[in-house]
Amino acid sequence: MNRVTVNFFLLLLISLGVIFCGHLFLLHFLGFPLFGNKIILAYLVNFSITFGSFVFLFNFRNKFAESLGYFFMAVSMLKFVVFFIFFHPDYHEDGKVDKLEFAAFFIPYAVSLFLETIVLIRLLNKGGSGGWK
Repeated sequence: MNRVTVNFFLLLLISLGVIFCGHLFLLHFLGFPLFGNKIILAYLVNFSITFGSFVFLFNFRNKFAESLGYFFMAVSMLKFVVFFIFFHPDYHEDGKVDKLEFAAFFIPYAVSLFLETIVLIRLLNKGGSGGWK
């Protein structure tokens, strides 16, 4: 792995780790079960897909520069497909998706998407390294 990939890995890991701890603290503080709603799986899946897509997009940024936006949208669609295959059936067992179920998947999804978007924009605008040499 090159320096940019390692830096993004660490940024994503630390960010999701901090958000995960905060999420668990809030669940505990409000008296909800800590590890319900596939929360661990949601964080792991979002981390894995985001990191994998970042590595793919970063490695092919020069070869497929004009298609990166389409690849990025395809990965976003993949995340929703994964949600509907692995999470939605359990979340929708009772006929509705409640706020805790939604938050268990959406919080890591939103954080991952935000970080990936910001870092990729920065990298692409600065010619590939984004100052992460």
